[in-house]
Amino acid sequence: MKLNLLLCVVLGFCTFGFGKDKGSVRNVTGCLTQGDSAKEFLLDGKDGSTWEVRSDEVALADHIGHTVTATGVVSNAKLHNMKEDTQEAVKDSGITEKNKEHGHLTITKVKMVSDSCK
Repeated sequence: MKLNLLLCVVLGFCTFGFGKDKGSVRNVTGCLTQGDSAKEFLLDGKDGSTWEVRSDEVALADHIGHTVTATGVVSNAKLHNMKEDTQEAVKDSGITEKNKEHGHLTITKVKMVSDSCK
């Protein structure tokens, strides 16, 4: 019951514009690996976040197995940010400790940090 009430309050704040504006562009540093198909990749952020990424502008395959800093646009940014706000509120309430970000990015720029994922 407490969880339902908490979720309603958080979603209400987000819906009426009181949620944090995280924007739609993210910079994520982490290890790039191959995804489920030739054009899909996974970026495991150093901060514990996970991203399913793709790009028409950058040759991501050239960076598989590298640590990179990727700049990209979050898919469904408003919904994604609302989900993050809800996770943070739930964590703050002590209900759960898991608060790892997961989302989808369309990469526009990649900078290689290291040629390995160590």
